[in-house]
Amino acid sequence: MEHLLSAWPEVAAQLREARHVLLMTDFDGTLTPIAERPELANLPPATKGLLQSLARLPDFTVGVISGRALVDLKEKVGIGGLVYAGNHGLEIEGPGINLVHPIAEELEPILRVMQYVLSGSLRAIKGAFVENKRLSLSVHYRLVEDSQTTKVESIVKQVVSRAEAAGQARITRGKKVYEVRPAVTWDKGKAVKLLMKKYGKGGRRSGLVPIYLGDDLTDEDGFRAIEAYGTGISVFVGEAGVQSTARYRLESPAEVVTFLRKILD
Repeated sequence: MEHLLSAWPEVAAQLREARHVLLMTDFDGTLTPIAERPELANLPPATKGLLQSLARLPDFTVGVISGRALVDLKEKVGIGGLVYAGNHGLEIEGPGINLVHPIAEELEPILRVMQYVLSGSLRAIKGAFVENKRLSLSVHYRLVEDSQTTKVESIVKQVVSRAEAAGQARITRGKKVYEVRPAVTWDKGKAVKLLMKKYGKGGRRSGLVPIYLGDDLTDEDGFRAIEAYGTGISVFVGEAGVQSTARYRLESPAEVVTFLRKILD
C-alpha cells in the first residue's frame, strides 16, 4: 500500500476531475481512536468540523459506515445531512435513502435470546461484555486477560452454534470483538455498492469518485467494492505491514484529519 499523503498530488488530480465525490468512512479506529469501551469513543471536534464542511459542498456526499447501531452512530457523529449506515450496512439512513434489511429485522428476536445467554455465560469473565445493537451483537473482550480470551471464543461459538447451523446467524471477528450477525448476504461492501449506485447513477461514466476509509477486517469488503469500481480511492487506516486490499494507507485517525483537510483545501 502506498502512503496516501505521499501520493497526494495524483489523488488530488483525481478528485479535481470528479463530478461528484462520495466520501465513505468507518467510525471507530478511523475517525476516532479505538476506545476501551464503545461508549468512550468520541469524535474529535476538528474531525467533526471538517466532515460538516465537506458535507456542505454541492459536489460531495459524506457517509459513515459502522458496525455500531444506527441510532448510536448518529448520536456519536451528530452531523445533519450525512448518510449513516449502521450494523455494517444492515440499516441505512440519509438523503433520499432509508432502509433496514428485512431478514435482519425478522431475526432480531433470536439475537435477543442469544444476548441473554451470552451475557450470562460471560459473566464470570472479567472485562467481557455483550453489546446489543438490535440487528447484531458485539462481544467485546479488549479488557479480558489474555489467558481468558480462548474461553470467550469458546463460549461465543457454543452459544451461537445452533443458530449458525440453522442458517440464522454467523460470527465475524474484529479488533478484540466477535460480531454475531444475521446470516444474510450483506456487509459493508454491499452497502458501499448500494451507495455508489445511488449517488453515481450511470456507473463509472457518471464521474463519481468514491472514497472508503477503514481500519478493520470488516472494512475489507468496502475496499474490495471500491477497487472493483475501478476509479475509487480505498484507504486502510493503521500501521505499515498489515495486509489489506486497500490501495492506500494512512497511519492513524490523526492522519485522516490531515487528509480531510487537504480535500477541503
